[in-house]
Amino acid sequence: MALALTLSRANRGIDAPLVSVETHLSNGLPAFTIVGLPEVAVKESRDRVRSAIINSHFEFPSRRITVNLAPADLPKEGSRFDLAIALGILSASGQIPREGLNQYEFIGELALSGALRAVPGLIPALIAADPDRTMIVPAANKAQAVLPLPATTILTSHLLEVCAHLNKNKTVRPCHKQQPQETPCDTGDIADVFGQTHAKRALEIAAAGAHNLILVGPPGTGKTMLASRLMSITPPLDQNAAIETAAIASLAGQSIGIDNWRRRPFRSPHHSASAAAMAGGGSNPRPGEISLAHHGILFLDELPEFNRKVLEVLREPMESGKITLSRASRQVEYPARFQLIAAMNPCPCGYYGDTQQSCRCAITQIQRYRAKLSGPLLDRIDLHVCVNRLPTTMIASKQRESDCSHTIRQRVIEAQQLQIDRSGKLNALMTTRELIGSGLIDEPAVNWLGSAIDKLGLSTRTFERLLRIGRTIADLESLTSRKADSPVTTAHLKEALAFRQLDKKM
Repeated sequence: MALALTLSRANRGIDAPLVSVETHLSNGLPAFTIVGLPEVAVKESRDRVRSAIINSHFEFPSRRITVNLAPADLPKEGSRFDLAIALGILSASGQIPREGLNQYEFIGELALSGALRAVPGLIPALIAADPDRTMIVPAANKAQAVLPLPATTILTSHLLEVCAHLNKNKTVRPCHKQQPQETPCDTGDIADVFGQTHAKRALEIAAAGAHNLILVGPPGTGKTMLASRLMSITPPLDQNAAIETAAIASLAGQSIGIDNWRRRPFRSPHHSASAAAMAGGGSNPRPGEISLAHHGILFLDELPEFNRKVLEVLREPMESGKITLSRASRQVEYPARFQLIAAMNPCPCGYYGDTQQSCRCAITQIQRYRAKLSGPLLDRIDLHVCVNRLPTTMIASKQRESDCSHTIRQRVIEAQQLQIDRSGKLNALMTTRELIGSGLIDEPAVNWLGSAIDKLGLSTRTFERLLRIGRTIADLESLTSRKADSPVTTAHLKEALAFRQLDKKM
């Protein structure tokens, strides 16, 4: 029977569904047909596979060849099916054995010489691989194959090497998995920022509870420097988060290796980025900046310079932690649980409210500038911090007034572990019912905050976010008092409300 079955995997978002490559050889005029919703790159594999088989000293069958990529309703893209198709043809023509093919999954692009080339988006396939099967992938994908993923992986560099392994003439051993080593962050130390005690305190709270933060101040006050230092006080990713982050980065063609396996992503798109670049898109939807920042930080410098439509794209993912991209032929969902850190000037010229330089902007210019930030978007940003200009004499003295990043990072790690042990999630993800119903907040403190919200005319969402910030402040305080799960008091909520400065000024 001139029929063979090999297995491979496609890409659908961060999923990698199994694809059965069915190859049938029949009598008739020589032809080579691929069916099963193949895109252009898959159809072009006919010529690559033919040349690779011939140049590897095998015989290309002069028969009618039909290759079906099942399931037929799943779009197939890329050159990742080349190896599975070539082996299917060789198996159906009796040049390699059919027995044992179902124990493997094959992914790889073939050169005309038969050499195997790297394929993008391999990590989702390694995550989804059947534990009872072995993945055979190009040696050029070694950086991904050695990551601590559950798949058993064999690295090969040529079609002949794969065939020799299947014929058991020269067995190739699975590659050795490497354990990640935590590499130090090279973004600098937070102690390098002079003064700005209020802003540093906000950074520590934001890191401990995964809260969103916006820094507002004149040019040169250290807003960008402070935001970049957030990475130095943020804990590394755990195994599950690292797997999700690596899968998204792999789809975008980014290099993920053992040296940056547990490092949180830090994305800083330019303000000219489009809505599609931010959310993701294309005819075959690819992840955008908000998905590439999953489990990490999305830093938007000069926030009002972004197009308002681009900023509004952030609103739903900031609440749901995911984004769904819909096209005529498919719908793809990507995770987008990011921490938003933003920086902006108070006005177009940048000096509104500055103590040393006068503002040159008209009131209408300032209003138009700030109107680019909608109320619903600001509601979703937990901490609003004004960064004021420091006296030059203080900067020249070079006196470090704050703890270093290592010290703050240890506090952040302990605070986050306290939150995970208590509720299984960080404070930024807790609901109001979980906060109030579990006794984590004093009833008088809740009543005081409710009255303050009504007097200031703030929204219910702001009320909820202030409760979460208060819980994080209480957790950081409990590290020094050694009283775990101490309730949130009015003092904690007052400090949280002090970090909502834009609600009063905008």
